[in-house]
Amino acid sequence: MWKALRNAMKIPEVRDRVIFTFLMLLVFRLGIYVPVPGINIKAWGEALSKQGTGLAGGVLSFYDVFTGGAFSRFSVFSMSVTPYINASIIMQLLASIIPSLKELLKEGEEGRKKFQHYTKNLTLGLAALQSFVVSFGLARSYQGIIAINTWLFSFVSTVSLVAGTMFLLWIGDRITEKGIGNGVSIMIFAGIVSRYPAYFRSAVLGNLNIFGWIFLIAVAIFMVVAIIYVQQAERRIKIEYATRMVGRRIYGGTSTYLPIKVNHSGVIPIIFAWAIISIPEAIAQITGAQWAIKLFSMQSPLMMIIYALLIFFFTYFYSVVVIDPKDISENIKRYGGFIPGIRAGKPTEEYITFVLNRVTFLGAIFLVGISLLPYLVEGITRVNIWLGGTSALIAVGVALDIAQQIEAHLIMRNYEGFVKKGKIAGRR
Repeated sequence: MWKALRNAMKIPEVRDRVIFTFLMLLVFRLGIYVPVPGINIKAWGEALSKQGTGLAGGVLSFYDVFTGGAFSRFSVFSMSVTPYINASIIMQLLASIIPSLKELLKEGEEGRKKFQHYTKNLTLGLAALQSFVVSFGLARSYQGIIAINTWLFSFVSTVSLVAGTMFLLWIGDRITEKGIGNGVSIMIFAGIVSRYPAYFRSAVLGNLNIFGWIFLIAVAIFMVVAIIYVQQAERRIKIEYATRMVGRRIYGGTSTYLPIKVNHSGVIPIIFAWAIISIPEAIAQITGAQWAIKLFSMQSPLMMIIYALLIFFFTYFYSVVVIDPKDISENIKRYGGFIPGIRAGKPTEEYITFVLNRVTFLGAIFLVGISLLPYLVEGITRVNIWLGGTSALIAVGVALDIAQQIEAHLIMRNYEGFVKKGKIAGRR
């Protein structure tokens, strides 16, 4: 592997892309320490500690994981790229129900550019709305964290947070164009990985014994291996194409497959489920009622069951919205293809739906297990550490994508792959 890395750095194009990516990430990390004008950082930190939503856990801490610690410092990057992620999900869902948007994605590069333009416009609107709600809400809820008037701070903070989000989006586009991997995903990856030293410090301060450390390391290794295995796993439906003659040329007579990934929805079901499940917990903390805090806490069995059911629901919901078996069946039939043993048309659609439901069920089981893993680890080790879940799923997924892209650059220049023995499943 180290030899492959050295070979990659010998290629001028790959070396320039890697260096450019690191420089952009350096700008991203430095911006985290630039606070919003008018904020009292010390008072903001004390307010988080009193509410129990600091680095130890809670709704705000869960959000702070994706911002790389920017929210706990209330920097200009506190919104990070979450408005863009929300806008992308909304546009993707709208494209599945609005024919004009769906046709736009089929128009090639120009159509995708126009669709991306709409997404960025929606991002600007969502960033402005979310920034104002957060700024005004925090200024009214936490006394003493601002040094200026509430309305003036809300305006200044909103402008700063929106500017920070759009600047990060610009950096993400530059990384995608001139660096390695998807820029937005790379920044989320960098923010998540930057929290790992804090997790390690929490584990050290937790005074774990030797058995606790063995358990923690074993869970971490198992989690990474399981995520890699499931992320690369797919169900392949074999498709045969009949031979046909067009003029004097013969087409078809080949076989291929339709890949259906086990976890094709990624972390979207977990994000949606957490957004809903965190509402009663946040309300309970605001009211201060002890029975409500105990009942709606994520450590309670009731909330864990509801959380798991919501993940199941959103996994299937995303599958139904994004993947259309009828459309796939029509495309196969249009190009003269068929699934061996299955008639074209309605039977093919029903078969694809049957396979998709079974594969989606396995993916939902995996997402439930990986999302509840942090609470299992905390319950056994008695250490508040956000190990696993959405953050690990994103980090491992982005790392696999980066490895695949570097391997592609190496193979194009007749070098050995990034991993000498075997290849990444996505490049087979």
